[in-house]
Amino acid sequence: MVSVLSRRPPLAVWLGLALVLVLLCAWLWRPAFGEGRRLTESLTISTGVPSGVYARYGELLRAELAGDAPGLDVTLESSQGSVENIDRLVSGAADFAIATADSLAHYQQDGGEDADRLRACARLYDDYMQLVVREDSPVRSAADLAGLRVGVGEDRSGVQLVTRELLAAAGLDMAEDVVAVEKGIDAMPRMLEAGRLDAFFWSGGLPTAAVQSLADLMDVRLVPLGDLLPELRKRGDYTEYYRAAVISPDAYPDLVGGEPIRTVAVANLLVTTDRVDAAVAEQITRSVINGRDRIGREVHAAQRVDLRTAIYTQPLELHPGAVSYYRSVKS
Repeated sequence: MVSVLSRRPPLAVWLGLALVLVLLCAWLWRPAFGEGRRLTESLTISTGVPSGVYARYGELLRAELAGDAPGLDVTLESSQGSVENIDRLVSGAADFAIATADSLAHYQQDGGEDADRLRACARLYDDYMQLVVREDSPVRSAADLAGLRVGVGEDRSGVQLVTRELLAAAGLDMAEDVVAVEKGIDAMPRMLEAGRLDAFFWSGGLPTAAVQSLADLMDVRLVPLGDLLPELRKRGDYTEYYRAAVISPDAYPDLVGGEPIRTVAVANLLVTTDRVDAAVAEQITRSVINGRDRIGREVHAAQRVDLRTAIYTQPLELHPGAVSYYRSVKS
């Protein structure tokens, strides 16, 4: 007797086909980031004053994320700068922020609340200290600022933190020896132009648009600050994050002088906390590195973001999500 084979596939075949379809769909719908997760979260990035580099960098990073992770709902919040940004992170008012290495070390050494929860995603670019005066100003060094009206940056800003230390290194007390005007880069250039300031300090990437715009309107120059570095480093453990730097003439072609200016620089970090999900931190880090060239076309300082140096985020440890990203690109 010849047996007749059934034309219906056995149950195991159907189950196998179903499994293949599920895996195929999962592969087709996989996100292009992280650990195979589609990110659909809201997050806040605290940046800086509206006309500063932090704010513009934040805008361009949000644009990168809109393409890389459209499920992320990113809100930007302006701030007075690094010190306020750190406060927002530890309070939970922001998920990510930009802050200078010295302000982070200062916060840690002062025993700031939840300082141990701060984490970094990447070292971004350096801020250069810039002391701006009129071309005909008698000020040739920071010590010459005694008794003058000096823009020192807004309260709770990284600018004011380093300005206080620079003045002290020059033998001046910011509270007693100068008329300290606590304004930011959105106001100080206009005040200098109007004669309501004799000088102002700024800490920012090169070039800072507000300084360049001022140079387009009037003759200004930068005062060297590099001579203060040895004394500056004696003033506290966090001052070890300041380094010698040079502002080249092509950074501000319209500034009077056209000579290299010796100054002090400090690194900016993209910062978060250990409360942030690893997949989110990984994607943010990926967009920072991959978006360098596009962001750098508008924020020239961002051209210095580099995969090889991005991992050097002292005084903070890297967030585990950032670690996952760096391992993935180096494997």
